[in-house]
Amino acid sequence: MSVRRLLNYTVVTAADARPASSLLVLHGFFGAGRNWTTVARGLAKARPDWGAVLADLRLHGASQGVAPPHTLERCAGDLAALDGVLDAPVRAVLGHSFGGKVALTYLAHRPSGLRQVWVVDADPSAGAPQGAAWEMLRAVRALPAVFRRREDLVVELERAGMDRRIGEWMATNLEPADGGYRWRLDFAALEALLRDFFRADLWGVVAATLSGVELRVIRATRSILISGPSVARLQAIGRATGRVFVDEVAGGHWLNADNPEALTALLAARLPAA
Repeated sequence: MSVRRLLNYTVVTAADARPASSLLVLHGFFGAGRNWTTVARGLAKARPDWGAVLADLRLHGASQGVAPPHTLERCAGDLAALDGVLDAPVRAVLGHSFGGKVALTYLAHRPSGLRQVWVVDADPSAGAPQGAAWEMLRAVRALPAVFRRREDLVVELERAGMDRRIGEWMATNLEPADGGYRWRLDFAALEALLRDFFRADLWGVVAATLSGVELRVIRATRSILISGPSVARLQAIGRATGRVFVDEVAGGHWLNADNPEALTALLAARLPAA
């Protein structure tokens, strides 16, 4: 019998609260659960009946050393194993970008008790590898494996055309080693995972959203990651099923940093009674 290693995670709740339900929060590629701390704290304050579980997806944050294959299916299996050890059962899942497709893959397994899935600025469509995560992967694989200072990585990424704030964010993926810093990331494994993300066509999951489960897709107004035709398709499925909804939130792709207040307010208003 194989034993699946659990993901690293943090549970955020209101002070002295004992939530009846958990919202599982899934970050984007190269991210970590801590990226969503501001939204989680705001939600816990507004809805103390819910706890937010900030998970590090496989190969991200502190969830390293997990066995291959590295696919969306395996990510969904990791979540199922995590649900089994939480004090409050997972009743809703929110996934941003890469995490959005992981959330849809998790939904495809018809997890018991799930009532809502939130997909934040992620298109269910398959496509060729491209975009910021793919460009970042190519950039970091061309850099040294060890840096004297974190700042050295930031400078190298700026030279490659990246915004300084993005470089500083990527530097959080370095760990101390032999007087310097090295990557804690396995880039070959991450490439396999990202390729699977682009291969995945999850429209069948969207169209077959379970009775009793809402699928709520959030499109960032200053992002082009969810195409116009995809928005129209989502809305058409929503009209036909009554279970798929599209909301817009002002901001760029990184809504958790760009407009956490609006995102938190929408969650607090739309999450069901726990």
